[in-house]
Amino acid sequence: MSVRGLTKRYGQVEAVRGIDLEIRAGETFAILGPNGAGKSTTVEILEGHRGRDGGEVRVLGVDPRRPTRRWRARIGIVPQEAQDVAEVTVREAVRHFAGFYPDPLDPDEVIEQAGLTESADRRVSRLSGGQRRRLDVALAVVGRPELLFLDEPTTGFDPEARRRFWDLIKRLPGTKVLTTHYLEEAEVLADRVAVIAKGRVVGEGDPATLGGRAQAKTLVRWADGEVRTDSPTATVAELTARYGGDIPGLTVTRPTLEDTYLRLIEEAV
Repeated sequence: MSVRGLTKRYGQVEAVRGIDLEIRAGETFAILGPNGAGKSTTVEILEGHRGRDGGEVRVLGVDPRRPTRRWRARIGIVPQEAQDVAEVTVREAVRHFAGFYPDPLDPDEVIEQAGLTESADRRVSRLSGGQRRRLDVALAVVGRPELLFLDEPTTGFDPEARRRFWDLIKRLPGTKVLTTHYLEEAEVLADRVAVIAKGRVVGEGDPATLGGRAQAKTLVRWADGEVRTDSPTATVAELTARYGGDIPGLTVTRPTLEDTYLRLIEEAV
């Protein structure tokens, strides 16, 4: 997937201001950013659901501004809001969606992979929030997509449900594009991330090295002081020798993805 110089305006507001992205086949790519940053507009353009004002975009070799039925069959979308299939059962919904595609997966296998076998004959309206989100994934993948878009997939989940959902996503094949407000989610799932602010990409890389994170100094704190250092192990060894054993109040804090994300956003704003 290739994006070059992407722009989009809404009246006088320039929501997307020259975004460049390169998303590799088979990777999970997370797009991060505050509300109003332009990430949702960017993803909707990639999905073929919104037009653009400028730039070049190729998704699975096709310009999404001119989508074909065959191209749409190669893409799966887990929207931010669930589709309205509340009065049918899980099995009926997955079988119905399978009929839209030329070579779908077996609906019962998809239901099993999504962890919904025990709920297969339950009406969608009676599912829990986590089960409903699993159904959204089942509906998105039953057509064997090469590319899967996941828009804020775990909003409103409790921590346990969120982790179970992460396990499901990690098992799915193909290329995945994820938008999320949860930095831990991006760190667990994504091979690479892009941070968008004010309609521009302000940072891109793998979560461990984004924005110079790998080279950032580590904060070593103890009861009598603190220091930022490139060599925390040596610092702790010196303190151990000084105190002759345990170091009172010792904490060693490496920069988190959230620290890096907030710095990039602050610098952009």
